[in-house]
Amino acid sequence: MAIPVIELRDLTVYYGQRRGVEDLNLTVEPGEVFGFLGPNGAGKTTTLRVLLDIIRPTRGQALIFGRDCRREGPQIRRQVGYLPGELSLPASLTARQYLAMLDAARGRVVEAAYLARLCDQLDLDLDRPMRTYSRGNKQKVGLIAAFMFRPQLLILDEPTGGLDPLVQQMVLELVRAARAEGRTVFFSSHILPEVQAVCDRVGIIRAGRLAAVERVDALLQRQQVHRLRLRFAQPIPPAAFALPGVTELAHGESEVTLEVRENLAHVLRIAGDLGAIELETMPLTLEEVFLAYYGAQGGNHAQPVLA
Repeated sequence: MAIPVIELRDLTVYYGQRRGVEDLNLTVEPGEVFGFLGPNGAGKTTTLRVLLDIIRPTRGQALIFGRDCRREGPQIRRQVGYLPGELSLPASLTARQYLAMLDAARGRVVEAAYLARLCDQLDLDLDRPMRTYSRGNKQKVGLIAAFMFRPQLLILDEPTGGLDPLVQQMVLELVRAARAEGRTVFFSSHILPEVQAVCDRVGIIRAGRLAAVERVDALLQRQQVHRLRLRFAQPIPPAAFALPGVTELAHGESEVTLEVRENLAHVLRIAGDLGAIELETMPLTLEEVFLAYYGAQGGNHAQPVLA
């Protein structure tokens, strides 16, 4: 079996008495895009900083490519592209000077044609001092710095923050291209439509603990809420579906939209008795599944961003 690209073993970080993360156990396989999902303050950035050896764990272990992140950090980081959530750039340098400095530190390995293509795709002018950049342009510099070495692992913390919608979509295309080349992406975000669009699996972190790890498609299929649109040949009574666990979202003369948490069989029986002529199942998005999950678990509620 291939060695996991990322492996966390009982990873725990405390800041004094405050828990950052506790007992995280997780593997990320080669060539997958793994979404690390949770509300702000749940422990996502803490985990990423341990992987980059920016902070040290209280106990447990983090490995990248089978190497301990504490003992072999410099060797690991040569194969990792990292975009921090809080990006700090030297204000007096141009983006071109900054990227050239990073390339020199790694032995001048960046392909000029690939760098030019990244700048074109993200629509970035490299020759202005970075103190003149907007937040979005600074984010583009960070993205280029992460991608330009074609690293085997990309660790991206909120990669589309501050970007306009067209550039956000281009970032997702860059992530897909990295996966197509067999590279691995660890994608930390609270923007759920993005996670659903590009990730193979997701880990949901809640209050510093890993609450679930699922394939995106399996997570959507495991939903405990069903949304149905029913159409009838005749008008239907206003309270026809007044059942426990059933919420009426919309009601027309001969059409009703329901959210069903229980009594699904009873709903279908009533629909048949009333002569339903059309039934449409309306799938929930990852956004809605996530909110339902956090609502059921309680505490540390997410504030996801709608597409």
